[in-house]
Amino acid sequence: MGIAEKIKILLIKREMSQKALAESLGMSAESFNNKLRRETFDFEDLKTIAAKLNATYSFKQWFTLNDTGEEI
Repeated sequence: MGIAEKIKILLIKREMSQKALAESLGMSAESFNNKLRRETFDFEDLKTIAAKLNATYSFKQWFTLNDTGEEI
């Protein structure tokens, strides 16, 4: 499972749209979608995305939901 798919799962679990996440990151929806499609997020981007979605991102390439402990 690639990072884009993991982010999409997180968005579904948090009931947030890609557009809303992009706006919270200070990005246009188009720019976010391009990064998502190309999977060009760096570690800091992924940590920020995780924080916006009440999760934690680790070097092990997964997210952990802070409230449930579920790993994605």
